[in-house]
Amino acid sequence: MVVFNHITEKNILPLVRSGFSKQKGKTPYETLRLVKEGVTLVLYNSGKLVVQGKKERVDLILKDLPFAVDSREKKKAVEHVQDSQWIIGSDEALKGDTFGGLVVAAVRADEKIREKLRKLGVVDSKLLSDRQIFALAPKVKELVSCEIKSLLPEEYNVHRSLTALLNTLHKECAAGLGSGIHVVDKYPGCAVGDVREEKAESKYVEVAAASILARAAALEQFDFLSSLAGFVVPKGSTHVHNGLVELQRRDLEFRRFVKLHFKNVQEFLRR
Repeated sequence: MVVFNHITEKNILPLVRSGFSKQKGKTPYETLRLVKEGVTLVLYNSGKLVVQGKKERVDLILKDLPFAVDSREKKKAVEHVQDSQWIIGSDEALKGDTFGGLVVAAVRADEKIREKLRKLGVVDSKLLSDRQIFALAPKVKELVSCEIKSLLPEEYNVHRSLTALLNTLHKECAAGLGSGIHVVDKYPGCAVGDVREEKAESKYVEVAAASILARAAALEQFDFLSSLAGFVVPKGSTHVHNGLVELQRRDLEFRRFVKLHFKNVQEFLRR
């Protein structure tokens, strides 16, 4: 991803003549969205231009950007933005777990902080054990500005739409961190963020750091629910039947422990 500031629609409209096609904007904050051969250019109302796609294709496009006077000036401008740009990455946890509510976390970093996160060993949380998550999370918090929103099942179950809830929480977490390009690990129905990419946690260290904080908060929620229930609540959604049986046996309120709209929960309660 490459970012330019102070760009106008007039600056990039000539790209249409070079084969770029216009697409409908995905947020009300977009002025123009152009797409060609896997490269997407999004111009925001703020004058910020985001160019994303595979590096080799992006590099080819950058050679033809009309607002760069020559290759030397283009290189300087691009490198400056890449090195100094603040990026906010956000990710969620517990979305697919039967037990627990929902957690969304966001992290803000510039290039100096990004390098520190890499040296710390920050990677996609799915590649880390629970022990590694608990060890890394406090160190990440010491390095970055972050926002974490953790909803217990009782609050989660009040909401009718998971997608709407995710959009709200991602937006609120990012807004709490100030300015920066907001990169979201794309989920179905994602309607927030300046950049939405699948598997963003493997591409942007800010999203990876957010995934670690989100999972740490999720593990803390599991511990809390386990202490509340009096037994260890199961993770995931594949092997949770015994946990549901135990909730029923102990006469505990399901809305306080599980996601009521999940099919496995509804089927269990209909028995």
